[in-house]
Amino acid sequence: MAPAPHRGKLKVFLGYAAGVGKTYQMLREAQDMKRHGRDVVIGYFEPHARVETIAQTEGLEFVPRRVYQHRGATFEDMDTAGVIARHPEVAVVDEFAHTNVPGAERLKRWQDVQKILDEGIDVLTSLNIQHIESLNDQVWHVTGIRVRETVPDWVVQEADEVVMVDVTPRALLHRLERGVVYAPEKALKALENFFTESNLSALRELAMRQTAHQLEERLEEMRLPEPVRALNAEREERILIWLTPQPSTAMLIRRGRRVADYLNSSCSAICVGRDSTMSDLSVEDRAGLDRHLNFCRNLRIQAETIVDREPAKAVAAYARDHGISQIFVTRHAPDVHKLVKLARDMQVTIVSERVRPGTVN
Repeated sequence: MAPAPHRGKLKVFLGYAAGVGKTYQMLREAQDMKRHGRDVVIGYFEPHARVETIAQTEGLEFVPRRVYQHRGATFEDMDTAGVIARHPEVAVVDEFAHTNVPGAERLKRWQDVQKILDEGIDVLTSLNIQHIESLNDQVWHVTGIRVRETVPDWVVQEADEVVMVDVTPRALLHRLERGVVYAPEKALKALENFFTESNLSALRELAMRQTAHQLEERLEEMRLPEPVRALNAEREERILIWLTPQPSTAMLIRRGRRVADYLNSSCSAICVGRDSTMSDLSVEDRAGLDRHLNFCRNLRIQAETIVDREPAKAVAAYARDHGISQIFVTRHAPDVHKLVKLARDMQVTIVSERVRPGTVN
């Protein structure tokens, strides 16, 4: 039996908005790799009619896109199987957070990239900071736009290299005004909405923090010998998220995951029901809870259900039994103040939904 291929390396070109030059830089690196004798193909490229970026694809081999039929319409998307069959050393895959067309084998492009990496192929990809899942609420608070296409944090954290492609907000706005980023009509609409200098400055800061945080983690791992890392793991913070059916729980999950990542701590979640079937909940609430449990699993948060008629007491007992140091809960959780009293030896953080300036909660 042939040995399993060595997993490919993932390099992410990270930006804070469309037009900063992520894809351009990614393609320049692909061209440099080709000049140095590496076998490079383009698995997927979205030109957006940007002439300078399109020019960077000259001489690079494209893997033909796959054609899909859906509800009488024709769509094109990356042919993941075709990329794997071609088996280059390096595949360029634009728009990492993209949702695949209906009928594709996998829902998200980042999942396709995982498949390509599993086959021993290196991947260069592009991503904007607003598409990182745990930052979803912060991005909404800053911009008023709820980003629907996201990538789980663990996927980005497992990248072998993350390069921030930076340009000042003022310079990006000039690009937009000159029609370099979008066609004139779309550019005007963007300037009136998402592309304001305050929005761009805030997103740029988020991107810088994300890149710095990942660099710090990598350096820390390199500096510490294995026995010290093991000792730190024993002393680490442990975060527990209390899941309830309320929609605000999605925000709670993102917050808990984000804090856990910054503290380099474990993160788990529980929901409490009167019985294993959650018969005390409505059909709608059970569906909401299932979504939150699946969301946790997608973010690599260990989630489980426990049965107890006193939820606050059950959460406190579970936390104590598992050495939890911080509990995250929404203000809508049942008996939340009782939990605070029962878990005096732990930090209980009651997280309220963010309200954008100028809105009424």
